[in-house]
Amino acid sequence: MEKMINLTAPDERLDYDRRIELLRERKLAETQIKSQMRVYQDGDDYGSVPAPDTYTFEPILNEHGTWFGYKGWSENFYKLMDEHPVYIDPVDAFTCRWMFSMIWFPNKTRDKRWNPKYPYDHLKERQQLYGIVPGIGSDAHFGGDYEIGFSLGWGGLLEKIKKHRMLNPGRDEFYDAEELTIKGVQQWIRHAIDEAERLAGLERNPQLRQNLLDMAQVNRNILFDAPKTLREACQWACFFNMVSRTYNRDGAGFQLDTSLRGFYERDLAAGRITRDEAVFYMACLLLNDPHYYQIGGLDGDDNDLLCDFSHVALEGADKLNSTCNITVRVHKDIDRDFMRKAVSCLFRHKNAWPRFSGEEALGEGFMRMGYPKEIARKRIAVGCHWMSLPGLEYTLNDCVKINSAKVFEVAYDEMMESGGPYSTTRLWDIYDGHMKKAVEATAEGIRFHLKYMQYSEPELLLNLISHGPVEKGLDITDGGALYYNMCIDGTAIATVADSFGALEQRIEKEKRIDWETLYKHIKSDFRENAGEAVRLMMASANRYGGGETNSDRWAVKVSRNFTDRVLSMEGDGVKFIPGWFSWSNTIAHGKMVGATPNGRHALEPINHGANPHPGFRKDGALTAMTNSICSIQNGCGNTAPVQLELDPGMGEDPESIDKIVDYIMTLFQKGGTLLNINIIDADQILAAHADPSKYPDLVVRVTGFTAYFCALTPEFRQLVVDRILTRA
Repeated sequence: MEKMINLTAPDERLDYDRRIELLRERKLAETQIKSQMRVYQDGDDYGSVPAPDTYTFEPILNEHGTWFGYKGWSENFYKLMDEHPVYIDPVDAFTCRWMFSMIWFPNKTRDKRWNPKYPYDHLKERQQLYGIVPGIGSDAHFGGDYEIGFSLGWGGLLEKIKKHRMLNPGRDEFYDAEELTIKGVQQWIRHAIDEAERLAGLERNPQLRQNLLDMAQVNRNILFDAPKTLREACQWACFFNMVSRTYNRDGAGFQLDTSLRGFYERDLAAGRITRDEAVFYMACLLLNDPHYYQIGGLDGDDNDLLCDFSHVALEGADKLNSTCNITVRVHKDIDRDFMRKAVSCLFRHKNAWPRFSGEEALGEGFMRMGYPKEIARKRIAVGCHWMSLPGLEYTLNDCVKINSAKVFEVAYDEMMESGGPYSTTRLWDIYDGHMKKAVEATAEGIRFHLKYMQYSEPELLLNLISHGPVEKGLDITDGGALYYNMCIDGTAIATVADSFGALEQRIEKEKRIDWETLYKHIKSDFRENAGEAVRLMMASANRYGGGETNSDRWAVKVSRNFTDRVLSMEGDGVKFIPGWFSWSNTIAHGKMVGATPNGRHALEPINHGANPHPGFRKDGALTAMTNSICSIQNGCGNTAPVQLELDPGMGEDPESIDKIVDYIMTLFQKGGTLLNINIIDADQILAAHADPSKYPDLVVRVTGFTAYFCALTPEFRQLVVDRILTRA
């Protein structure tokens, strides 16, 4: 990358802070370019860089215009790794950035990525009826165990494959693909070594020249051998992150302060590193790609995991001041000073990190699924809202959704078209019957996915850092995992609860309208015969999130029903875990549903995740809202997150920071599982919505992910803008 050479005078000495500043400036410039590229819009921020205009990847295609299975994925991955342009910034600590994801080309739809030899047309009618996102063909969305890679290295993984190939005859197709995958990664590392040495020969600044030579040596050290130093471990993690992103956009990270602590402490004791250097490495690791990382928490013996390296990781993120998907695991005895430090980062940078997870509620919930505490405490938040046992379970987290608003609509239409009788009691019975069918259809789809996914897209990268696939010679989707805890999320809990609550309040209790008249208004989308007045009346009924309203009580009933239905699907070694989360389906699921009795217009978005609908109250009502969300938790080890939009003024002084810390601690004591916070200036966000290009460094947490606001489409920007109406 010649354009990066000679950025500084030959005799200029760059300290770590200046190097981080330069890296951040380049990321912002690259983000501006990516924000105009469709594949980067409305999703996580990535550490990728735009590919050179001169390079185009030409994959090896089958007769369907794509590729399938072990051979197709491994051959194309190796080809891409062998050709992948090498990007090296001389001021960085680590080499390379990724530029492509194989799931983005040549095919642009999920259907083309599913092997047509295994059709599921028999499932589609029920999936469409209930607005189910079935997850069939979805990839990644579970967490690997990076410590496998740190202990073995790429060469050790090849030896492991060789050993277990002998123990599992007849599995050569699996092992051939895994072996070729590793050789592809090693080929990219070789190219990185060559490029770093070439750039060193051109670099005039002696500090940067030495850094490039050090980069080359670090890459040479990890080409076959396991990493031995913190820098080598971070570079290994960077390469895995990049190749896994390239393969299928996987973004699950690891627990920073347990997986890297040993490398740091050994380096520090041996005098190989300074603490400031370690902070710099953390900033560079987080810049390389904003995977979902963890800090803190408890182990299976209730020991606190916070340590000096926890602070090092947080300080690296603090200095980087970019999108960081770091989660602080909060327990009742967590160090208060660390919490103040974390919350201060949130308000100082206004980049929606860190977020916070509830250690007790999540651990106890997963133990209810039959797991001992020492296993439950290993489960960490490595996705938008989801948890995973690193390297131990396959989950399909955040890929499977049931649109509860659609289930409600089917039930409501059935009751109203039956000719009576009409009541919320009868409507609930019909709704429950359809939810049962929706959950059964969803579970059937997941089992279909587990049976046939290997023939479409095997998990060749994550297999390598999971316990089981290499040992068994089986893809993790096909029996390779130790545990199968399949996630089924519900969406639209507020839409459904508010609809039940409004019907009960306005028709049954107040008798302000009758069932038939309201139904006519709903079917006309409140647009005929004084429909707007009726809509406003229904919309102003007591709402979920208001604090022990009738709609709050309906929400608890809806959540308990959904939880019971999902848990009842367990069998054949597969468990199903419920949650409440909508991700981008907030928009798509709304477009599936006509007007609803809570005054929502046809095709408008459903509520976001477990949050109330925008505009549920005008007084903020932070405590009431969070109490409502805590009351509908599924209690099984997955989350129903609280999403907050706070004013920057709330964290202006130490006393304010303490109040936010108190709020977080109280939230988790009441059973909360995950807290996402945006620090939003209302005037700024509205101005950025009108012209995103004027705010290139504005970061928001859209659903569970952080993104640069300028990289969002108008629809997704509107989701954030609408939530200002309900912020504290």
